[in-house]
Amino acid sequence: MKIAETRGMSLEELAQREGELRKELFNLRFQKATGEILNPRRISGVKRDIARIHTVRTEKAG
Repeated sequence: MKIAETRGMSLEELAQREGELRKELFNLRFQKATGEILNPRRISGVKRDIARIHTVRTEKAG
């Protein structure tokens, strides 16, 4: 997810997307623990996306 895409979202959309990413992160961590993960680098990408959302939400709130 690009930062420009994130900035174009409303606060409600950002909250929904964050929830989806947190579920995905949980599933990826679970896959890593069981040894079933196909792309381990996706974990860091999802973490970055969550951080981008937090940044944009802070910008919009202030």
